[in-house]
Amino acid sequence: MDLPVDLATSPPSAPEAVIEPYLLSRPVRQRAPLVFASPHSGRDYPESFIAAARLDPLALRRSEDGFVDELFAAAPEHGAPLLAATFPRVFCDVNREPWELDPGMFDGPLPAWVNSASPRVGAGLGTIARVVATGEAVYRRKLSFAEAEDRIRRFWQPYHAALAALIAETRDEFGVCLLIDCHSMPTHPAQAGNPPDFVLGDAHGTACAPRATRLVEEALIGMGYRVRRNDPYAGGYVTRHYGRPREGVHALQIEIARPLYMDEARIERLPRMASIRRDLTRLIGTLMATDWSFLR
Repeated sequence: MDLPVDLATSPPSAPEAVIEPYLLSRPVRQRAPLVFASPHSGRDYPESFIAAARLDPLALRRSEDGFVDELFAAAPEHGAPLLAATFPRVFCDVNREPWELDPGMFDGPLPAWVNSASPRVGAGLGTIARVVATGEAVYRRKLSFAEAEDRIRRFWQPYHAALAALIAETRDEFGVCLLIDCHSMPTHPAQAGNPPDFVLGDAHGTACAPRATRLVEEALIGMGYRVRRNDPYAGGYVTRHYGRPREGVHALQIEIARPLYMDEARIERLPRMASIRRDLTRLIGTLMATDWSFLR
């Protein structure tokens, strides 16, 4: 759902049963081997989650990649599908393995096959986050494993089933697929000098052909943006899991600096968001016009 500006500080809530896990916008005809995805821009907050959280709505919403789905909304009209998660990452993070869970969050033991030793879990940012980006604890109580299992089965798994199907369909039709995984990055106090406007993550060249990364990089630099590769974001689970160039699937993560288009404190669109969206629409057009046969 689209969130009006005047409601930006209060996340919409609904019972889990009425929240669809994703929105898939398909073109009339797919014109290129591109798939766009926005896994962290969801802003439909389940009522039970809000009741269990100890944080106010703004604190919860600051973990969103706010409005990124809107920034790339022109993809379908240019001939590429756009998949967007509807639920927030602080509720269930699809850019993690399905079972990266922190044992300290739960009221009983977890199954032995759960990955509780990953660096993301250690940082409190597993599939079910323990903390928000500022380090504050999300919940006022322990969760049951059944709650985590329900979220993963009803939200994580359908999102990835849809994404995997789009990638497979695209590769079947065009012989290759390039997944553009769309994110935004917060301001960090440690950033000094001229922080990047965009960070491109290709897992240090292992998830995407360098020529494809360079093409996106050059297009953004040509618009006047500062671009960096793989620092500090080299790509998360989605990039590394789906990016398999030898199998004809390339994945590139794009991180956009939030101050370019939104008020990070209030979670509101800035007037200049319109110009950023126009530039990203130009980028989409450039990518759609590219001959991607070199990826085969």
